[in-house]
Amino acid sequence: MERHLKQFLDDHHVHYVTRVHPQAFTAQETAALAHIPGKEMAKTVIVKLDDDLAMAVLPAPDNVSLTRLKEATGAGSTSIASEQDFSDRFPECELGAMPPFGNLWNIPVFVDQRLREDEVIAFNGGDHRELVQVAYSDFERLVHPTVLNLSTRH
Repeated sequence: MERHLKQFLDDHHVHYVTRVHPQAFTAQETAALAHIPGKEMAKTVIVKLDDDLAMAVLPAPDNVSLTRLKEATGAGSTSIASEQDFSDRFPECELGAMPPFGNLWNIPVFVDQRLREDEVIAFNGGDHRELVQVAYSDFERLVHPTVLNLSTRH
């Protein structure tokens, strides 16, 4: 697990479980390999709101609705960030495996309201071989995300 995240969770006395799994590059693949429902796997999508980076966190099977995100935030433009846009923002993490704790990198977090339906959520711990599970209530308490209806199902 990424060391800043581990320290943050430990400092806040959050119970978490880590699971090592074969290397996977999509949230759905990770969920399958870890034997958890895809709806409980929170994927982090880096988006651009105007010229600023933000995290959209949604269930693995879903896609981020840029239209809903734009309407909710009042941004002039929204887009999925390219890897080049954020590759240097998360130096301790493998590209595409950032945990949804934007507060650790001063990046706002928008979470899909459907993740609130699950008692526990899972997410990448900073690499493509380990996931972390925490109570959703602890995630919300520590990250203070903006909760929105921001995803669409495939």
